[in-house]
Amino acid sequence: MPLTLASLVQHPALKLVVRAGAERLDTPVRWAHVSELADPVPYMEGGELLLTTAMTLDATDAEAMRRYVRRLAGAGVVGVGFAVGVNHDEIPQALLDAAHDEDLPLLEVPRRTPFLAIVKAVSAALAADQYRAVTAGFEVQRELTRAALAEGPGAVVARLAAHVDGWAALYDASGAVLAAAPDWAARRAARLTPDVERLRERTAPASAVVGGTEDRVELQSLGTGRRVRGALAVGTGAPLGTAERYAVHSAVALLTLTTERSRSLQAAEQRLGAAVLRMMLAGQPDHARTVAGDLYGGLLDAPFRLLIAESAGDGDPAGEPPLAVLADVLEAAAAHAGEAVLTVPEGDDRLVVLAEDGGAVVAACAAYAAQEADEAGALVGLSAPAGPIAAGTAYKQAEQALSVARRRGRALVEHEELATGSLLPLLADDAVRAFADGLLRALYEHDATGRGDLVASVRAWLSRHGQWDAAAADLGVHRHTLRYRMRRVEEILGRSLDDPDVRMELWLALKTTGDQPPQPPN
Repeated sequence: MPLTLASLVQHPALKLVVRAGAERLDTPVRWAHVSELADPVPYMEGGELLLTTAMTLDATDAEAMRRYVRRLAGAGVVGVGFAVGVNHDEIPQALLDAAHDEDLPLLEVPRRTPFLAIVKAVSAALAADQYRAVTAGFEVQRELTRAALAEGPGAVVARLAAHVDGWAALYDASGAVLAAAPDWAARRAARLTPDVERLRERTAPASAVVGGTEDRVELQSLGTGRRVRGALAVGTGAPLGTAERYAVHSAVALLTLTTERSRSLQAAEQRLGAAVLRMMLAGQPDHARTVAGDLYGGLLDAPFRLLIAESAGDGDPAGEPPLAVLADVLEAAAAHAGEAVLTVPEGDDRLVVLAEDGGAVVAACAAYAAQEADEAGALVGLSAPAGPIAAGTAYKQAEQALSVARRRGRALVEHEELATGSLLPLLADDAVRAFADGLLRALYEHDATGRGDLVASVRAWLSRHGQWDAAAADLGVHRHTLRYRMRRVEEILGRSLDDPDVRMELWLALKTTGDQPPQPPN
């Protein structure tokens, strides 16, 4: 229990008597301070019991006492201890009236009670309260440690929520709720995901206080390095006390240990994953399964997707590397869905991932790419679904998709986009556009003089596979007019339309530029 004015009044050795503010004796006392200044407020922090003999005060002046008491109350002073029998035989009426008006507790201190005794009593009580809080904190730490060892992070969250008389929630690196207690807190915790995401953008360790009409919530980052590996939320109706804060700090330490793998273990897993991947790409799925054991579950037996990601640039020097963020997102999605995922970094700017086809990891990758499309921090190529024997083919497909993503500046390209549908979207890059503009520029310039419509004539003739009558009908001209125009095309281009390569190049150039004439050179 914190020290209060009531505790001091009940102290048998102090003999304090309440003269005003009896309704506010339950106010906690942070310290006892002696001051004879007419204005001690500049030297106060709030929460003090002020002790005075009124040596320099005009304690009989009603207006002066009103100003004095009003200043003390405004500064957060919790009460005044007035020594009688020193400068005044009793508390002056002006001071009594002012204390009553401000509802500020006023305690009469008898002459035989030195101020030092009150200061010592306050100090001893505060020390005892601190000792109780530390002792309680150690006990909670032991309880949380037992829960972490026996039952895992969820039990730590549940014990912490009970101890702070509120609720608690654990988040992964992506901001998804992994555990919450009591059960009703899961929905409340989910609404704080944007706050957790903002916390993740800061360098660990980081903390924040958020709140509204419901409660006061403290967010604490989890992780031993600069990168945030998760977060802990603690919601209470009031600010945390000393014992509760010890409990939160203990929970943060334990949850960090359970969520942050050691660097040596992480490096070992990555080396094992790289070896498994090499065996898969070499066409040795049976050897890969033997080496992987149970680490990747049934991932190597079921249809999977292989994705290759690379950094699109230098990224934000002050932020996390894009591939590190992507790896965290994919691993968090796998953990949340209970899926296996194989993640292998290739240097600092490339990442290879093997994930279940149609699973949460692939969906998380697509969502990440959609979210980061404008920033293009990472580019991703995604293979078609494949089995263990076809891992090498899947790798080539992902490489091809990544190459297209690189040329087109897209965050994600799937191999199915290359294997099905029109060929034309693959040609939409600057090099193809430049070729098309160069091939058709002379024809567009001719048409701009009003001496014919050569571009439209070429398009109609090619679309009708060289059939003169059908193409002329489409254009609304005589077939001899069309023949004349096509001879002019050959003269301008210096190439024969009897050459199938010329016809193919013209058709692709027309499809690439659409109806837009080439832009004039700078």
